[in-house]
Order: sequence, then C-alpha cells, then structure tokens
Amino acid sequence: MADKTAPDDRPRHGPVPLEIAASYRARTRGLLGRDGIEGALLLTPAGSVHTFRMRFAIDVAYLDRHMTVLAVRTMAPGRLGLPRLRARHVLEAEAGAMAGWGLRPGVRVEISP
Repeated sequence: MADKTAPDDRPRHGPVPLEIAASYRARTRGLLGRDGIEGALLLTPAGSVHTFRMRFAIDVAYLDRHMTVLAVRTMAPGRLGLPRLRARHVLEAEAGAMAGWGLRPGVRVEISP
C-alpha cells in the first residue's frame, strides 16, 4: 500500500505492506486464525466485517469506490460491524496501526505494486 494522502495531497506515511483478499474464500478467511498482521489486509469488495473467532483487536477502515476513507473503527474480538453505505472496500490492520498511519475520514488510500 502506498502513501495515504489527505485532501490537500500531502503524503501522511510511507508504504505499508498490503495483502489483498479479492476472492470469496480469502475475504471469508480474512484475519481468522492469525495472531497479528504486518501491515494491512484489503477486503474487496466488502462493506462490513466481523471479528468473531479473532485473536486480537483490529482497526477497520471503510473505503468508498475511490479508495477514500469513510470511517475508521477499532473492533474488539467477537464483534459485528454494521454495514456502511457507500463502502466498497474494507482495510483491516492491528488495533492502533491506522492512527499511526494518519488514516482518517477523507484520506485517500493509494495502492501500488
């Protein structure tokens, strides 16, 4: 995952390792069975998530079709996130990571190979 940019296009953080879960199977598995993640996991398409059977708390960013952050929430294990209108992708990371990256509503996430 490349730099995240605010509406004024200033970079907020350097590249972050990113895994992409684009298949149904990969999205269903998500972060289940893991003890943590280095970087982030992008679920696409997705509009909501849950943390049932997860081993750690996560940050969840809901992204629109332009990869702009709509909302960021921290979810403890055993929770069900409500679907977000306009959300087309969900970005997951360990709890606290997104604040460190400066990820907040209005920030655009850029993905590069």
